[in-house]
Amino acid sequence: MKKEIEKYLATPGKKVSLKDYDTTYNGDQEKEEGKEELEEIKERLSKLQETLYAANAHSILILFQAMDAAGKDSAISHVMSGLNPQGCQVYSFKTPTSEEYEHDFLWRHYKALPERGRIGIHNRSHYENVLVCKVHPEYVLSENIPGYQDVKNIDDKFWENRYESIRNFEKHISNNGTVIIKIFLNVSKDEQKSRFLDRINDPAKNWKFSSADITERGRWKEYMEAYERAIEETSTEQAPWYIIPADKKWHARLAISQILEEHFTRLNLKFPVLAEEEAKKLAEIKEALLQD
Repeated sequence: MKKEIEKYLATPGKKVSLKDYDTTYNGDQEKEEGKEELEEIKERLSKLQETLYAANAHSILILFQAMDAAGKDSAISHVMSGLNPQGCQVYSFKTPTSEEYEHDFLWRHYKALPERGRIGIHNRSHYENVLVCKVHPEYVLSENIPGYQDVKNIDDKFWENRYESIRNFEKHISNNGTVIIKIFLNVSKDEQKSRFLDRINDPAKNWKFSSADITERGRWKEYMEAYERAIEETSTEQAPWYIIPADKKWHARLAISQILEEHFTRLNLKFPVLAEEEAKKLAEIKEALLQD
């Protein structure tokens, strides 16, 4: 793994303390230098995407999780802007529908997985079930799981089983060709406050703000603990978590692009080579066209 992205990796099996991660880290780069590098990587990602589609053996699943105002939407739009939209699919998961509540918590996420040759981007993901649901265990009751009709029944064993379900789900899809990249945009509480105020002060951004955001901000400590536990339990070799410093949006976008390029490159993708008989037919067709 390239050194510049090793620092973001949540090492499988190790404890995670988000206080140990500097949310303002910028890689000792200037903003303009970082932006230039991002543009260069985007060009290379575009070419890599083409080989991903042509090889038709793998799919890429990128998960974004973060606190409100951490920059998920803008990161997705900037980093993915150089890709062919026909080869991408973006899902933003909200509160489950009544139909989704009639199935297990992974059902709607399995349905949204990218096909071979495509890139899937999940803005929030199945991790909401061990993040917001852990801070608000009453939400679990809507799933109508046998034995869990009361919040007091939602114990440590319940969460251990849920982490295990997630690990098994990710192991299964990884074994079947899906490359999983999990991004946690680690924004500081002070930076979130600044971005909230910006949304309130700018009429053009008012729509981005919800009073519910302030309610959840009041439970910051609980969310950080939920993120730490989720990352510890589910960062694996097959499906690693990356903790990205998000106070400087330009650097977060650069770091994400570096991680994507690294995972693409590992696949060593190449364009398919025609079988001898097919190559011969192609040569004959070419000759016929030239004589037309």
